[in-house]
Amino acid sequence: MKGKEFDIEQYRLTEEPFYAEVNGEVGLASIAAQNRMPVMLKGPTGCGKTRFVQYMAYRLGRPLITIACHEDLTASDLVGRYLLRGDETVWVDGPLTLGVKHGAIVYLDEIVEARKDTTVIIHPLSDDRRLLPIEKRGQIIEAVDEFMLIISYNPGYQSVLKDLKQSTKQRFMAIEFTYPPPDIETRIVAHEAHVSQDIARTLVRLGEKVRTLRSHGLEEGVSTRLLIYAGTLIRQGVHPHRACEAAIVRPITDDPDLQRSISELVKALFL
Repeated sequence: MKGKEFDIEQYRLTEEPFYAEVNGEVGLASIAAQNRMPVMLKGPTGCGKTRFVQYMAYRLGRPLITIACHEDLTASDLVGRYLLRGDETVWVDGPLTLGVKHGAIVYLDEIVEARKDTTVIIHPLSDDRRLLPIEKRGQIIEAVDEFMLIISYNPGYQSVLKDLKQSTKQRFMAIEFTYPPPDIETRIVAHEAHVSQDIARTLVRLGEKVRTLRSHGLEEGVSTRLLIYAGTLIRQGVHPHRACEAAIVRPITDDPDLQRSISELVKALFL
């Protein structure tokens, strides 16, 4: 980057994120990192995938560059582009290129939201070549040993048109995520929302009951993240019924019948 020294340290986590391991995923990801294997995280929204990546970055001592994928994300957004600065045209590395050069973990969150012509550029990085072509500069960059590529997506929520291609899937080691078991989820909610174990346990019971409604038309179960939001509102003095209405009932469905059913569950649990 011309004219200004890039500082990779701005992407390094300085405090350990709270993470409660569920099923040996920390060990699997650690082995993948040691062996320069790319990792795919599969699981529902709000079940801890992003927090897990943050925890692994801290544990491995590597910078973390997170990219939220969307349909307007271009290859240039990832790799870099030429920009005008004063009277000069200068090349500016994109986040993927920075990670490849400086040994960061690059996390592509919800990768299926990106255009397919964009995601193909990660193919040479996700096999034993570990190369990043930069066509606009006529360069091919070899990833340093510490570089690690992690992608995530929610297979249960994506349409057929937005599913991940097999040619991409089969380049990654996969770790399956789901909602944590009740005891672990209770600990997470209590810690993150700073509420008592009793309140956390009740919220987790509510989450379990709401998730069973997926067979009755609910698109996706309530996330651990939303349970934490509800707990945070309760800690701030919001009545539990109102807190759950705002943090759980309204966000997960617009269907009046489902909203009514979930509200009844809230009232039954928070008497």
